[in-house]
Amino acid sequence: MNPLSTRGGTVILGILLAILATFALNGGGFNPNSLEITVWMHVIVGIAWVGLLFYFNAVQVPAVGQALADGDAGPGPAAINKYVAPRALFWFRWAAVLTWLTGMSALVQVGGGHKAITAAFTFNDFSFTGHMAWLGMGAWLGTIMLLNVWGLIWPNQKKILGLKQATPEEIVKAKKVALMASRVNTALAFPMLLGMTAYGHGNLLF
Repeated sequence: MNPLSTRGGTVILGILLAILATFALNGGGFNPNSLEITVWMHVIVGIAWVGLLFYFNAVQVPAVGQALADGDAGPGPAAINKYVAPRALFWFRWAAVLTWLTGMSALVQVGGGHKAITAAFTFNDFSFTGHMAWLGMGAWLGTIMLLNVWGLIWPNQKKILGLKQATPEEIVKAKKVALMASRVNTALAFPMLLGMTAYGHGNLLF
């Protein structure tokens, strides 16, 4: 059976290839590296989260807008709103949760304990310097984005998609709130990702 014929098989294949690479490139030790395992998972679910965020803003929202503009001449947005959007939003909101949880776990491991969370969220004891300050920026922005997903985007999307009863006026308002919250998260994703990468590679400036 071809593993690429199913989603689950594809994911399992990818994990097995990563494990194979681990053994092939291993320097000799065989002790599990819990930090790298956590960061690896954090990156995977983070890509799913931010990738879907970019998809909504770059693909789905413009596509639905164009479908509505075409009126009766086009296929309409029903297929996207009925079949695509609910599934994408499911993965989107739960990927956000997993990204935050794995990020907090990695943060604790990087800093050597729970004091790391305090150091990060205070930007390295308000010095605004060093690796923990960069992680703190990423952690703060990731937390804000998570709250936007569950507090603004998802509740309003339920009204838009008809998963929750709403008046036409409430739906119009929901569309604006969901769009603006999504755009805010898209903008915040760039400095958030900078905080994640600058921890290991340094600032954009030398």
